[in-house]
Amino acid sequence: MILLTLAYRGTAFAGFQVQPGMRTVQGTVQDAIEAIYGRRLPVVGCSRTDAGVHARDYKMTFTPTEDCPRIPTEKIPAALNTTLPDDISVLSACKMPDTFHVRHDVYEKEYEYLIYNHSIRSPFFLDTAYHYKRPLDASQLDLAAAYFRGTHDFRGFMASGSDILDTVRTVRGTAVVRDENLIRIRISADGFLYNMVRIFVGTLLYVAEGKISVDTLPCLIASCDRNRAGLTVPACGLYLNRVTLKTDMMKNGNLDEKEEMSHANCTNS
Repeated sequence: MILLTLAYRGTAFAGFQVQPGMRTVQGTVQDAIEAIYGRRLPVVGCSRTDAGVHARDYKMTFTPTEDCPRIPTEKIPAALNTTLPDDISVLSACKMPDTFHVRHDVYEKEYEYLIYNHSIRSPFFLDTAYHYKRPLDASQLDLAAAYFRGTHDFRGFMASGSDILDTVRTVRGTAVVRDENLIRIRISADGFLYNMVRIFVGTLLYVAEGKISVDTLPCLIASCDRNRAGLTVPACGLYLNRVTLKTDMMKNGNLDEKEEMSHANCTNS
């Protein structure tokens, strides 16, 4: 089994998952794999990112069959990149045991949401950040974001249409910082619900606008009521920023057997 690490700009993709007649990340990578191996091989991704969502550290696996050409693992990224379009790149490739599963063996994901916070739009952040004109206080947003940390039922931060039944997730970290005109909002967790990060960010913006009081955030989260949370911000500012695998955590001695089992089912995007 080969594990690929990808980066892609999601603007022109209809999300990760293959859809008939649509340009998707999964289908585009399968095309590239077929071009170098001569076989249409199935690929499995760590997350089903939506249309317009970007990734800096996306994990994907495929398994060459016995009749495929033998390509040294270290040469796979260069081979695939010669056939991939400019808005997607393979950063690395490594061999994994057949028991590895790229969704079930994820320990943690981190998303970053970019807001271009200026009264005048920037052409350089078109489709790569959300343009928000009103002034934002990053320190205020950082304090508000801290209320999301911990283990909660985040049903109120899930878009309709999801078939997920277990809506409890553990948010391990949050951070909001200003980088000149960019507001960077980072959230790490053992798993995410459908549109969860985009609703988090929309809720923070409601706090900034005075529509939601910071003091009411614990009750808002506990209510599991989507109507009480903020808007769903556009996909253009969202990045899958980092994916931490359990194998990496165990190599570093940071994951014991009990904790590994407790996170075995937290694999949703």
